[in-house]
Amino acid sequence: MPVTVAPPSLLQNWKRHLLVFLAVLGPGFITAMVDNDSGGILTYSQAGARWGYLPLWTLAPITLALIVSQEMCSRMGAITGKGLSDLIREEFGLRITFGIMALLVLANLTNVVAEFAGVAISLDLFGVSKFISVPLVAAFVWFLAVKGNYARVEKIFLFACSIFVVYIIAGILIKPDWKQAMIYSVKPKLMLNAEYITMLIAMVGTTIAPWMQFYQQSAVVEKGITAKEYPESRIEVIVGCILTSVIAFFIIVACAGAYRDHPTNIDSAKEAALALKPFAQYAFLLFSAGLLNASVFAACILPLSTAYSVCEGMGFESGVNKRWGEAKIFYWLYTLLIVVSALIVIAPGFMMVKMILLSQVLNGMLLPFILIFMILLINKKGLMKEWINPPAYNFIAWATVIIVIGMTVALTGITIRNP
Repeated sequence: MPVTVAPPSLLQNWKRHLLVFLAVLGPGFITAMVDNDSGGILTYSQAGARWGYLPLWTLAPITLALIVSQEMCSRMGAITGKGLSDLIREEFGLRITFGIMALLVLANLTNVVAEFAGVAISLDLFGVSKFISVPLVAAFVWFLAVKGNYARVEKIFLFACSIFVVYIIAGILIKPDWKQAMIYSVKPKLMLNAEYITMLIAMVGTTIAPWMQFYQQSAVVEKGITAKEYPESRIEVIVGCILTSVIAFFIIVACAGAYRDHPTNIDSAKEAALALKPFAQYAFLLFSAGLLNASVFAACILPLSTAYSVCEGMGFESGVNKRWGEAKIFYWLYTLLIVVSALIVIAPGFMMVKMILLSQVLNGMLLPFILIFMILLINKKGLMKEWINPPAYNFIAWATVIIVIGMTVALTGITIRNP
């Protein structure tokens, strides 16, 4: 007599999806959360201190664009088993890939410098000199990747993600004007003002940074996520993107509340943290601790992202699961980025805040070019088969490209007209 096998129950299906989700948890969540690095924190702090609650409206469209761009990379990695720079080289040639990699290394070098500047600023709040803090953190960052493996490194990164909750607590402790915050979250306002447009470009650049697409796809490939696990990986990407924007919201709100009576251009994240002190001592401590965590976290990720991208694009071996002898160029590039960035930050006369803000604007200007290649790749039927972009994704992605290019052109025009 044949045995009838009962179909899995709703609870069993739910458990299976949860287990797969926990198994793939990492690339999307980490990439999105590290987006709130020292550059992001200073950019959001500057936006709140100078413009109050006004910039909050940008977070909804930026989050949507972030979800689409990161989901595209996750999908390409899972379906093709290749990194983004690897695909660019195969589909568009070595010359174009070399140009993109050169621009990416330049932008990412400024980003890594910004992260070590964040380390120096955050520990300076506790009286630690940058001549001590920066070399120690640089050594820790180098040791973590070179002596670790992907699984171990990923666990440390996931723990670092959890610390970002301090910004939500800090924002609540400041007791901002929640009514105004809610109104400006849904009330768009554009101004033909060079400073305001620069801030908008920086917010886009810090939230959807070019390095993120390369790291996200490389991490998906190295973790071994395939089309079978992709649905859970997609959820992970979306959750990470939403949470990173929630944290950005609370950073802006905290600084808008602290500077409510005297909007100003702050000179550093240190100034933003100190501004919270009169309102709540714990808010000041939490903001400072969050800045340190974000800076160290991103100082690990960004050199890794750059080394992954360049090595994939140029056809060299890469990955933290490989030994130094197996991926020499990968590890040497990673080491060089850390050493050069740390030396720049501890150099006399280094202007930390200007470098941090410049890195975010450069991200915003480079982003459209990366997105164009991503859109072209993901719509190649021969490459992605039935996994090509749906029309809605293409619309959002192309709209992001056009808007960022438009803001860059507007900023250039205003700057030339009013030097």
